[in-house]
Amino acid sequence: MSSTSRPQDPISALMGWAAHNLRGALVTVIKTRGSSPRPLGAMMAVAETGEMVGSVSGGCVESAVVQEAIKVLAGAPPRRVAYGIGDDWAAEAGLTCGGEVEIYILPWHPNPVWRALHSARLDKLPVVLVLGFGGRFEGKIGLFYRDGNKLGALARYEDILRELVNTTFAQQRTRTSVVLPDGRTAVALIPFFPPQRLVIIGAVHLAVALVRYANELGYETIVIDPRPAFASLERFNHADRLLMAWPQEVLPELHPDAGTSIAIVSHDDKIDVPALQLALNSEARYIGALGSRKTVARRIRRLHEIGFTHEQIQRVHNPIGLDLGGRTPEEIALAAMAEIVAARYGKA
Repeated sequence: MSSTSRPQDPISALMGWAAHNLRGALVTVIKTRGSSPRPLGAMMAVAETGEMVGSVSGGCVESAVVQEAIKVLAGAPPRRVAYGIGDDWAAEAGLTCGGEVEIYILPWHPNPVWRALHSARLDKLPVVLVLGFGGRFEGKIGLFYRDGNKLGALARYEDILRELVNTTFAQQRTRTSVVLPDGRTAVALIPFFPPQRLVIIGAVHLAVALVRYANELGYETIVIDPRPAFASLERFNHADRLLMAWPQEVLPELHPDAGTSIAIVSHDDKIDVPALQLALNSEARYIGALGSRKTVARRIRRLHEIGFTHEQIQRVHNPIGLDLGGRTPEEIALAAMAEIVAARYGKA
């Protein structure tokens, strides 16, 4: 494969290498502590040639991890390796960011579970991969779908795993170091969801910059505005979808879930208040609204009149964005996107 076509996704890379008769190993972050630069569930693929795709430490110890992965591919058993600033050898390898990371290295083979995971991602189907990294399930995998379908060696243990799988679907966050009732088995439950979505209500100038920032972060961007003068393809040809409609006509059809953030920025109550009402009745992880103190107070009164409680209204980040002190549309968009990311990781 040429460097210009090299996939940046570890699972896709492993599939591609297998198609070219190259063996590969999958490296997964199973434990972090302190300021580890990569989260639980982060993955990296390593080919027998030494090529790597993905990251498990943001660059700190990747070269050392590649060497460990090549040992596994040469016949060593799957292994857990920890790197931390307190380990002199790991410090020499480059982990100077002050945290600790533990990884699990598994020789990878293109079995039906991995093929199903690859297909689910192409089809944008949410799934949870269960990876055993300790005890009697070590090296075993299973794939669980939201509708209850499942496959893989761990599928037969659904009665033990179902509650954990359901929680992982609900939170859309990796759960790891889970010890099952036998007291010896540890698994990582890694959710694979479609890209995070940012739904923007109001095709104003601020939204132009907001779409640009969200695109850079890998979000699917959807802009909604019923006004033809604002919702034009010339202005939003960089958005994934542009819907010239009232929020109440299209927002329910999008089924906002925990992977959805909603930014309400039209500054027109005829658009914003119905959008707020719909957003508050949804499972959206983040709801933010642009507005002055006077506008905020007016909206709160209106939402109370509709029947929303104070606790429900508190879900709205109003005014939108972290307080970075910015004033231009681009600066406000940056503050809004920063708050959306913080909410995604439970920091806002």
